[in-house]
Amino acid sequence: MRLVAGLVFAMACLSSLHLQAGVLGTAAPVRAEAPSVATTSSPRSLYVLHCAGCHGMDGSGSELGQVPDMRQLGRFLTHPEGRRFLVQVPGVMGSGLSDIDVARVTNWVFTNLVTDINRPTFTPYTAQEIQQARANPLKDVMATRARLLAQKP
Repeated sequence: MRLVAGLVFAMACLSSLHLQAGVLGTAAPVRAEAPSVATTSSPRSLYVLHCAGCHGMDGSGSELGQVPDMRQLGRFLTHPEGRRFLVQVPGVMGSGLSDIDVARVTNWVFTNLVTDINRPTFTPYTAQEIQQARANPLKDVMATRARLLAQKP
């Protein structure tokens, strides 16, 4: 009986919202080509929206190692391919962020979360660099990662 009452209540609420929308006017439809609110966000906000769900607010990843610890990304910068690898991983490639925003977030991560680098010598990523990396997606992320970690700097 409670289930039926709950369904009736939910339908009444939806009908009320529908009537209010008709009286008050309709909202603009969401368009795929509409600019994202996130494009004007700070790099930290973009990190929170697109990265922190898996990597955590501090970049620590998961304890089981399934999500990499972003605080230890500096080791990849010691390898010629490592810098490109970091922006070719699936989470970056499929983030939905523009090349400019990927560069902004990545630079924010390196200046705020990564602990194993010399920040004064870090060269910030550019949108052009991100665009070039996206044009050459990785074929095997785990094999590339393992190979880079096995190389001596």
